[in-house]
Amino acid sequence: MGDKLTHIDASGNARMVDVGDKASTRRVAIAEVWVKLSSKTYALLVGGALPKGDALGTAKVAGILAAKSTHQLIPMCHPLALSYVDVRFEPDEATCSLRIEAESRTAGPTGVEMEALTAVQVAALTVYDMCKAVQKDIVIEGCRLLHKSGGKSGTYEAR
Repeated sequence: MGDKLTHIDASGNARMVDVGDKASTRRVAIAEVWVKLSSKTYALLVGGALPKGDALGTAKVAGILAAKSTHQLIPMCHPLALSYVDVRFEPDEATCSLRIEAESRTAGPTGVEMEALTAVQVAALTVYDMCKAVQKDIVIEGCRLLHKSGGKSGTYEAR
């Protein structure tokens, strides 16, 4: 990795990178985030008994829509033709936590990391919104990129 900031021009101003000459490759990104709940809220969530309804179904759709809207939220992101987005949930009873994972894919000249990261964050915020009637002190933490592949920089795997 170089030490040149690609989203800053010679005068120090923010700019969108021109990816028009970059080769199109298959690109994949996977991100995760954790939602920490009380035991009561966790039981309501996994039992499908929250007052606002199906939190996980709603969060899945919200995460997918967020990935598709990333370029409208993050100023220097390019609009991408996403070929696939999925949001998956892993409840952890031992810690009363919900692990959310999102995967995004495209074939193009720029990566899909921001789409996967945006998807997990918005899915987590949607879980918060669906659970806030029973718990206000929900914690969302540990958002990170787990995997990216495709493009000039190659494959990245989190440790």
